[in-house]
Amino acid sequence: MGNCCRSPAAVAREDVKSSNHDPSNKKDKASANPKKAPVTVLSDVSKENIEEKYMLDRELGRGEFGVTYLCIDRGSRELLACKSISKRKLRTAVDVEDVKREVAIMKHLPEDSSIVTLREACEDENAVHLVMELCEGGELFDRIVARGHYTERAAAAVTRTIVEVVQLCHKHGVIHRDLKPENFLFANKKENSPLKAIDFGLSIFFKPGERFSEIVGSPYYMAPEVLKRNYGPEIDIWSAGVILYILLCGVPPFWAESEQGVAQAILRGLIDFKREPWPSVSEGAKSLVRQMLEPDPKLRLTAKQVLEHTWLQNAKKAPNVPLGDVVKARLKQFSMMNRFKRKALRVIADFLSNEEVEDIKETFKKIDTDDDGIVTVEELKTGLQKLNTQLAESEAQLLIEAVDTNGKGTLDYGEFVAISLHLKKMANDEHLHKAFSYFDKDSNGFIEPQELQDALMEDGDADCANVANDIFQEVDTDKDGKISYEEFAAMMKTGTDWRKASRHYSRGRFNSLSVKLMKDGSLNLGSSE
Repeated sequence: MGNCCRSPAAVAREDVKSSNHDPSNKKDKASANPKKAPVTVLSDVSKENIEEKYMLDRELGRGEFGVTYLCIDRGSRELLACKSISKRKLRTAVDVEDVKREVAIMKHLPEDSSIVTLREACEDENAVHLVMELCEGGELFDRIVARGHYTERAAAAVTRTIVEVVQLCHKHGVIHRDLKPENFLFANKKENSPLKAIDFGLSIFFKPGERFSEIVGSPYYMAPEVLKRNYGPEIDIWSAGVILYILLCGVPPFWAESEQGVAQAILRGLIDFKREPWPSVSEGAKSLVRQMLEPDPKLRLTAKQVLEHTWLQNAKKAPNVPLGDVVKARLKQFSMMNRFKRKALRVIADFLSNEEVEDIKETFKKIDTDDDGIVTVEELKTGLQKLNTQLAESEAQLLIEAVDTNGKGTLDYGEFVAISLHLKKMANDEHLHKAFSYFDKDSNGFIEPQELQDALMEDGDADCANVANDIFQEVDTDKDGKISYEEFAAMMKTGTDWRKASRHYSRGRFNSLSVKLMKDGSLNLGSSE
């Protein structure tokens, strides 16, 4: 980790330095070519150095493409947040489009107390910077856990805000596509702080009646029609319904040991209202959950109808009774697991970017037999056969097609890396072993309490001893005081929202998951559309 006090510009400069070397170390052809100007992502924004106007401070959070920093306006001294997206990580046209669209959507949506305000977007040679209002109150779930007192009334207030965000998006022709508790932050630490939606990275513009087929989002919050690859704005209401279910009972409605199992549970659509604390939850709350989690999008409530539902209309009269220790315990576990997993996934993402690129450099060097820094179709076909690569035939074919369709009949090093990374799917266990070994500092095959505590401390977690203890209670299933690789892998594979390390990776995974579901007949589960 260790870069929390360096500026994003410095980090991005290092990224660019480390990624620009030609694998043959001869001429740095790809980077030295004068025609290869740095990619411009945003055409209509300031190109000045971010640090002339803002002072960048500690790291606040990190995603697949971007690192968010505390940021101080040098003129007004106002505290803000700056999400810096390294151009090195925008490896394909899809990545670049995602960032363009995220900025366009944030500019397009009107200012609203429930959406984080984009102050400005600027771009330099190494990164795109989104300067936004700072939300200091923490994540939605962390607040619920810290409060230790949770009621239907509080759940109704949160649900109202989330659905108001959905209504605003839909009214302005935007589908959010990734509603989940992690994407809502409180503006400040006050009890009555506004809740704000913060991430529009997967959002998309839509016109009435338009349908989409790309599978994006997070497994637990995904509507059945997303898995069926035929969806519209109704998916946001489903995701909000999943969040409401979790707020009321502490666990997601569709739960399984694997992503495929979660997908099948979503398609089956059976909602459990028998387990605690559902028997003591009001009928109004249950009726709203049912109508938001209606499998048929045509029958599902709209945002307007959710906001008009009697349970939300009468939220101030909703029971103000704590939903019991079982919910608090589940929510706490949910929150802790997310924290541990986020850390593990970040480790995976950091490892992957360097190691995958190293492997691809080697492959490129071997295929580029005349050592001229570019690969022809013939070199590619011969090289892939000779190297007996792990690429499936269809993936090798895609590489060859990419050469044929880019108009040049060749791939340079940068293009080869981008396409290879897009195609490459490493084995699950390989990812998990890397993350496990990061925590297992003394390499004895176990993560011990102190090792976990030290790792959480790197994230500036003041309460890391208690957090580590809670995680151990949950993950150390054989109660021997340490976490084995098997226990770690089980935790990573069954908790909430695992594998958020890569948006590309998840797109690839969900596409193959969709094919599996088609083959095993799962897409016919539940009510037919």
